Amino acid sequence: MKVIIYLQDNGIPAVVVPVQFYVDRYGIHSVAAKDVPAGKPFRIMEASDLPAGPQEEWEIDPATLTDGVGSNGNEFPLPSDEDEGIIEIEAGNQ
Repeated sequence: MKVIIYLQDNGIPAVVVPVQFYVDRYGIHSVAAKDVPAGKPFRIMEASDLPAGPQEEWEIDPATLTDGVGSNGNEFPLPSDEDEGIIEIEAGNQ
C-alpha cells in the first residue's frame, strides 16, 4: 500500500493513508496534491518502507520529498500522466 509523507510545520513527518477508491479514480498524485497542505512538498512511498518507531523520532530529509507539492483547495486536480488510474474523457461526454 502506498502512503504520502510530508513534513508538518513543527518538523514532524505526517503520513497520509489514501482511500483506495480515490486512488483508483483520480490517481495517487492527485490525492496527494489535494490532501497535503498547500506548498508542502511530499513523497509517495510504500507503507512497508516507513521508518520504525514513533513519527516524532523519524529523520526525513526534505530533499527526498520530490513527488509533488500540496495544492490549494479541497477538490481533486486533474490526474497527470504519471498517475495510475487516469480517467479518460471521451469527446462529447464532458
